[in-house]
Amino acid sequence: YLARKFFYLWAKMTFGQVLPSKARCFYDQKILQKTFGEWKEQWTVCRERKLSLRADNHYRHLLNLIFKAWRAYAWQQQGKRNKYYVAESHAKKQTMLRTWQRWLVYVDVQRTKHGMQSVALAFRERSCLCISWAVWRRQHYQKCTGHKMNILALQHWAQSLQFRAWLQWRELYLYTQNEKRKETRAVTHHQHWELRRCMGAWLGFLNLHRVKKRQNELAQEFHRSRMLRRCFSNWRLSWECWRRMHVHQRDLEKQAARIALWRVFVHWKHYVVLCVEEAQQCELAEKHYKYHLLVRALLCDRWKELW
Repeated sequence: YLARKFFYLWAKMTFGQVLPSKARCFYDQKILQKTFGEWKEQWTVCRERKLSLRADNHYRHLLNLIFKAWRAYAWQQQGKRNKYYVAESHAKKQTMLRTWQRWLVYVDVQRTKHGMQSVALAFRERSCLCISWAVWRRQHYQKCTGHKMNILALQHWAQSLQFRAWLQWRELYLYTQNEKRKETRAVTHHQHWELRRCMGAWLGFLNLHRVKKRQNELAQEFHRSRMLRRCFSNWRLSWECWRRMHVHQRDLEKQAARIALWRVFVHWKHYVVLCVEEAQQCELAEKHYKYHLLVRALLCDRWKELW
């Protein structure tokens, strides 16, 4: 009992009014408060990470919707091209059918003319009126030539009218297709711009919230003791390094997403250029084929007349 009494007196004279048990209790309370503060901060960081992951998932969902819309547009364009090819083949078949029918009519007329010529020759052989026969033959030849020229002029006029109408329809079709493409590009550009603006505003708000939170933490830490300040400074440096690494990783993920979107846009642009070039080549081939058919028809008619 005396030893305990003198020990309490010695502790009071050495440590003052605060005993070691009370100091230890106060130290435990401070350690508990510090641990709770660190746990709360880690919980806040985890929550922010969850929000960032949700934002990334939403951004990927938007990219998936854009890709589906582009794929539907590509299928629609493929269907239109197929319809255009079917219409073009049908027009070629109709043109060949009309040419064949006219050629059959021409063959019948030639046969009739040959029969008339044979009858005329027989009449000449039976008669002796050479002068009358020569005059009649000259007039008949002039009439046949004029009739043939009229038929060829009418055919050329009809073909020129059909070709002009087809050119006007094609120009109108290409103009409507260009207008639709411009509208779709404008809509996609506006959506991308709105998405980028929202992401920038959200990142700015997040950075501002972090800065305010950091300032409040620094203001609270200024009133703590010198012994805890050194440990807190070490912990702050490690946390700052971890945060920078996290921000850098998030920036890398955003950059990768933008690069992927840019690649998709470049592939789509290259596909559009290829479609335009293919349409131009088809148009040139069709013009060359029509010109070749017209030349062959004219040469065939000329050869038959000479024969």
